[in-house]
Amino acid sequence: MPELHKLTTVLGILQDRGQTVALVTDGRMSGASGKVPSAIHMTPEAKDGGPISKIREGDIIRLDAIHGTIQVLVDAAELAGRAPAEADPSDNEFGMGRELFAPFRAATGSADHGASVFFH
Repeated sequence: MPELHKLTTVLGILQDRGQTVALVTDGRMSGASGKVPSAIHMTPEAKDGGPISKIREGDIIRLDAIHGTIQVLVDAAELAGRAPAEADPSDNEFGMGRELFAPFRAATGSADHGASVFFH
């Protein structure tokens, strides 16, 4: 669950330039802006094979903030048949203080269980 607060400004600028944008993520955003439609803390997370791990470039996503729904506009059988995307975060383990927080990342539970280091 990366902190994504730096994206808010960039997405707002894209909106100001006439682009239609929204953010769908398993990441967290403290102080998320109401300017950019966002669905955050999606669970289960992509690293655990959650539905957003099966979204591919070019897929159309319908985010309905009024009704609180998200739909990936891909045939259900095709979406179910996709393997979850895999990431290799090994290049991101050091620098910018990441090594300092590695024990917390390793011990933290999933967002749908409170993302706690005390209860897994």
